[in-house]
Amino acid sequence: MYVQAQDSTLVVPKKIYVTKPVEQDAPPVVDGLLNDEAWNLVDWAGDYVEFQPDENTPPSYQTKFKIVYDSKNLYIGVRCYDAEPDKIVKRLSRRDGFEGDWVEFNIDSYHDKRTAFSFTATVAGVKGDEFVSNNGNNWDGSWNPIWYTKTNVDEEGWTAELKIPLSQLKFGGEENQVWGLQSTRRFFRAEERSLWQRKPVDTPGWVSEFGELHGLKNIEPQKQLEIQPYTVTSGETYEAEEGNPFRDGSESDITVGLDAKIGVTNDLTLDLTVNPDFGQVEADPSAIALDGFQIFFREQRPFFVENKNIFDFRVSQSEAGNTFGFDNVFYSRRIGRSPQGSPDTEDEEFVNQPDNTPIIGAAKFSGKTKDGWALGVLESVTAKRYATISGENGDRRREMVEPLTNYFVGRVQKDFNDRNSYLGAIFTASNRDNLTEQLDFLHKSAYTGGIDFKHQWNNRDWYVEGNLILSRVNGSEEAIKNTQESIAHLFQRVDADHVELDSTRTSLTGSGGNIQIGKVGNGHWKFESGGTWRSPELELNDLGFQRQADDIRHYTWIGYQTLKPDSTFRRVGINYNHWSAWDFNGNHNSLRFNTNSWQNWKNNWFSNFGFNYAPIQYSNFALRGGPRLRQSPEISFWNSIRTDSRKKVRFNVFHRGEKAVDNSYRSYFVEAGVTYQPINAIRISAFPSVRINNDKLQFIDNFDDVNGSPRYLNGEIKQRTLSMSFRLNYTINPNLTIQYWGQPFISRGRYSSFKHVTDATAERFDDRFITYNANQVSLADDTYSIDESLNGTEDFSFDDPDFSFVQFRSNLVIRWEYIPGSEIFLVWSQDVSQDGDPSAGLLSSLGDNIFGQKPQNIFLLKATYRFVL
Repeated sequence: MYVQAQDSTLVVPKKIYVTKPVEQDAPPVVDGLLNDEAWNLVDWAGDYVEFQPDENTPPSYQTKFKIVYDSKNLYIGVRCYDAEPDKIVKRLSRRDGFEGDWVEFNIDSYHDKRTAFSFTATVAGVKGDEFVSNNGNNWDGSWNPIWYTKTNVDEEGWTAELKIPLSQLKFGGEENQVWGLQSTRRFFRAEERSLWQRKPVDTPGWVSEFGELHGLKNIEPQKQLEIQPYTVTSGETYEAEEGNPFRDGSESDITVGLDAKIGVTNDLTLDLTVNPDFGQVEADPSAIALDGFQIFFREQRPFFVENKNIFDFRVSQSEAGNTFGFDNVFYSRRIGRSPQGSPDTEDEEFVNQPDNTPIIGAAKFSGKTKDGWALGVLESVTAKRYATISGENGDRRREMVEPLTNYFVGRVQKDFNDRNSYLGAIFTASNRDNLTEQLDFLHKSAYTGGIDFKHQWNNRDWYVEGNLILSRVNGSEEAIKNTQESIAHLFQRVDADHVELDSTRTSLTGSGGNIQIGKVGNGHWKFESGGTWRSPELELNDLGFQRQADDIRHYTWIGYQTLKPDSTFRRVGINYNHWSAWDFNGNHNSLRFNTNSWQNWKNNWFSNFGFNYAPIQYSNFALRGGPRLRQSPEISFWNSIRTDSRKKVRFNVFHRGEKAVDNSYRSYFVEAGVTYQPINAIRISAFPSVRINNDKLQFIDNFDDVNGSPRYLNGEIKQRTLSMSFRLNYTINPNLTIQYWGQPFISRGRYSSFKHVTDATAERFDDRFITYNANQVSLADDTYSIDESLNGTEDFSFDDPDFSFVQFRSNLVIRWEYIPGSEIFLVWSQDVSQDGDPSAGLLSSLGDNIFGQKPQNIFLLKATYRFVL
């Protein structure tokens, strides 16, 4: 089956399947029966080998397939043997659900050993399709090609037929094609995966290990042309506001738009969208951040999700984690964001503030060529947005709250060295037009450039990779001053000798990067070690995502994995990590150690646990421009347990906790949920969660001059957060689904024990601040007054920081794919957002502020038709 090379690396021979053409007028009929004469032209391929749980052993039941083709399509017929066909699991789901028994074919038509097109057919007839990139490290489920499949259950097991138009694949113009090929079968009852082409567990990569498909002769690359117009009818109802002309209780609208996909070549596709609509996209989950940093939300809009892997440029993604791995040069949610400006208003004035910024049009040119060039160009223009202000006498005026903005992203990567290495680059640009005085706080322009590389050797077991990023933002003195003072930079820090707030600057130029070396294959042991940095002036947030600057950190990860199941576990992994971080002034801000383990049990339960210890912790950001703050050493843990996902009833539990060794803060989060599948077509899940946060030094505000010196005001917070995500999926058939998602959410914070920081880096926690006593603090009309000297004169005041935020969001989506690629969506969205009473109980506040309130209701009817030319 295999030979052992001299360098002790396992070499598995490549399987080869030879296909043959069929007559154009006699192709197989896609009915799942495998009784067409065309299938007799070729031989069966089989001899699948188990991949999970016990690699390189015979599977429970064998699988075999045949492949034929004509000038327009590739046809695959597959037989999955099963001695108990009445026990085959036919679970329904919407597209890409991957429920029950299924069989999958991965086709590397580029034969670049890094990318592939994946087609999955479940026994219930549900289609799954994904674009595979980065040698199997990225599977993009947003790719939805047009193809066809039918299945059938008989006395020998089940069969499937697939018809894949060549226009949905990308390949070169050679007379004799060679493609990479892999097939996977899921045998549901044993939760077993078997492969046509064997892949040892400790072999890195996925696409690089495929077998080969031969015999493709004289097929011509197909240029793709798809046009998809749409129309949306929408209605909105909400609680009317007395006297507000903009909130009379209801609104309605009709819009039209167009999406198009044009195959410029067989390799490269141009996607166009005009006035895109994203109304069927699920709302973001509720979240509150007390640390001041922005929250990362994943992209869900189809135009930006598809082929996003080509544009991806992570600043410092690592196996070790704790490196701000979400930071990315391109964060598509910046395009079409909520308007960033807000008008100045006076008493008795009402404002109609737009919720989002329309995308006038966008174009995306992307793909990968046969000779290893991955290309991506994205161009988008968002419209000017105005807020309308209505005065006491009914007079109206408009103020711009978002300027006309152009966004550009260019991305390229080139494979070489027999696909073992690549070199890439990215360039992004944001340009805003005609900024008004009210919007002068925005950057006029922002540019980012970067290069990245990866080199693998020793059969891809070892790698070294890295990137380098440069950024520049330009704008008015106000805009650049705001950037310097923002939470990501804080140049105004009083003890930062290496940065200085300069209110006359009109630009900032910064750099960042990452370098790492690792081993991921050939044996039980894996590791990665590297370093990453973000200079104080690095600024990516116009078209990227960046949490903070002024950071240099080192990380190391060492992992051990089992390769064979035993009497207790299918697989086990054990890891060790450590991290250290400094700022550009040489301050050692963080040292953290971690050990963790994950387990796949014999009964197919999953669990994991981990422990952290952080003996050194300082924050340049906790006091929002104040001095560097020492934070107490911390211990933390996390643990999760998930029961067998195949069961009709399954449970998940996740919890984590953090605690300072001196009890200056502690937090705990737990989420426990249940998923119930009463029949193959219905799945219900509910996941309630509780978060407890107690912190004796929670930032409130800064005051520049109080009795001749600044005050860095903090308090003790007791925060409680409750939420529950509820989902219902009903799949009537693979093309007609009903999905519901709802989430009630409440977060309440109560402050006490107000204090100001006096010695931010003192070793003892209590020496870092002075606490105000009851005689120094008074509360009237939701405003606290501080009289430090007890002389009867107020030294400063601040609003009551207690809060209670209550929200309920939900989406109900009925989706019907009435013909392949053409859909009708019926959407009902609800939103109730209220400020509750911080002194009230959590559950009573949740009920009072959700039930009995009139929600904002949005109703959408969206219809699309996909022309394939």
